[in-house]
Amino acid sequence: ADKNRSVAATDSNDHSSRSHSVFTLFIVGVHREYGAKVVGSLSMCDLAGSERISRSGAEGDRLKEAQNINKSLSALANVFSSLHKKTSHVPYRNSKLTHMLQPCFAGEGKTMMIVNLSPELADRGESLCSLRF
Repeated sequence: ADKNRSVAATDSNDHSSRSHSVFTLFIVGVHREYGAKVVGSLSMCDLAGSERISRSGAEGDRLKEAQNINKSLSALANVFSSLHKKTSHVPYRNSKLTHMLQPCFAGEGKTMMIVNLSPELADRGESLCSLRF
């Protein structure tokens, strides 16, 4: 996974994740006596954090990466909002991330989110934004 992971320095973080990472484990269970088969999956996502361009000083490729990260997180927030409001259309296809995670949010899927917060007072705005997400 590390070879596909993009990390670069910004003014905000020396080792800033420049991409999302998704690991999906597919599980198959078979009842030996009855032959009944159950299929499931577990997806674990490490989402790159949103980034305030003015604070990170991102330029060039880092700027483009930050814009793409922020765009995909906004698409994810739009999916959450649509699901919460029970709208007839959920915009899963607005990003590769939300399209890939559609099975996690639809039907019988369950979702849990763990947020890593900065203890620094200067980062309280970012931490609050993450909690509101």
